[in-house]
Amino acid sequence: MTNAALHVARTGLDAQNSRMQVIANNLANVNTTGFKRDRANFESLDYQQITAPGAPSSDANKYATGLNLGTGVKIMATSRIDTQGSLQTTDRSLDLAISGQGFFQVTKPDGTAAYTRDGSFSTNADGTVVTSDGLPLQPQIQIPANATNVTIATDGTVSAALQGQSNTTTLGKIQTVRFQNASGLQAESGDLLIETAASGAPQVGDAGTDGRGTITQGSLEASNVDITQELVDMIETQRAYEVNSKVIKGTDEMLQTANQQL
Repeated sequence: MTNAALHVARTGLDAQNSRMQVIANNLANVNTTGFKRDRANFESLDYQQITAPGAPSSDANKYATGLNLGTGVKIMATSRIDTQGSLQTTDRSLDLAISGQGFFQVTKPDGTAAYTRDGSFSTNADGTVVTSDGLPLQPQIQIPANATNVTIATDGTVSAALQGQSNTTTLGKIQTVRFQNASGLQAESGDLLIETAASGAPQVGDAGTDGRGTITQGSLEASNVDITQELVDMIETQRAYEVNSKVIKGTDEMLQTANQQL
């Protein structure tokens, strides 16, 4: 019995250690543009059924309740909390923020698509709008070298004044992507998300339509990490870890007593 208690407490230490890693990652990304905080979800491990509810306790009676002993806990999943981050004004023409649902679509070096809320775009040597890692925005937008006063409307329409021309020229339209289950997207480094079987297929469309958020030029979406909430969660995790440590210590003392006195 005491060995089982050691095992159960150990699963608690492992689970709380994993939760602390999730909290640490949230706090580490508190200043990451467009970052969404994660939450650790737990589930209990298998139960040992010693006595089944309703089993016969005698020839005439049955147990009203059973005897089931849990074997611990494990971290089941992490859930990304997709609440809106605050918009921070930067006044850069290619800093973009999405207000509402949706993601910017970019192309990774292997040709596959990835999605991000990080709208800190720039242009490369060819004038293509790219992320800070050089990943081109999809659909691609080319900014001519002689373009001035680039403006991006809330629906993603990109316009600019070209030197030598009196009228504004439309350069293209930035489209955004939404998913049936955005929580099913898989996180990757570089503040990127990729499609999975759980997320469903990407639904590409104009910003501001079919539930997609609108685009704000000259702003970036801040991380939605709430430092106060993370500190509260961290204290709670520390307490849970401490309690499980005490269970191990208590169980060890029980084993010591049994060895010395029995």
